[in-house]
Amino acid sequence: MNKQMQGRVSYLPDNTKEEITNWYHLYSDSIFKYILMMINDYQQAEDLTHDTFIKAYKKHHSFQKRAKPKTWLFSIAHNITVDYIRKQKPIKIFQEIFQTIKDPAPLPEDSVEIRESSIELYKALSRLKPSYREVIVLRKIKEFSTRETSEILNWSEGKVKTTLYRATPALEKELLKEGFLNEKSI
Repeated sequence: MNKQMQGRVSYLPDNTKEEITNWYHLYSDSIFKYILMMINDYQQAEDLTHDTFIKAYKKHHSFQKRAKPKTWLFSIAHNITVDYIRKQKPIKIFQEIFQTIKDPAPLPEDSVEIRESSIELYKALSRLKPSYREVIVLRKIKEFSTRETSEILNWSEGKVKTTLYRATPALEKELLKEGFLNEKSI
């Protein structure tokens, strides 16, 4: 745990700090990758991952242990990411109007290793509407159960299933557009 995080949580009992620190070591990489897939901004994903664990420290008393720690943390990460996206929406619309299409900068090799096929999948995911992207990332990439996904997104299990059902062909369509899939492989 870095000094900045320690300073912000000095009022918590030692066992809480230890538990959150353990969760950080177990889940921070996975949460970072989830956020990165949602916002496509490496530096901001690092900041939002940090914010997720700060909020977990502050709200640890509200964790009722009905959900797994990983599910609870992903729920926090989801809410923080959605808040960030909402705040950025006017900026992104403006950028899309005036900006030409460019290749995304490569990610540092030591932090995230992505094969070429993963890059194509990532690009296709980024073109899906947010609800489709969220459900595909949580269910298929992060492998959360339908129940866990419904808890993270605060949706009914039926909505998770329906959204995934609709999102899958939308993702296939995007992959076809890029030539990553051919129609015979679907």
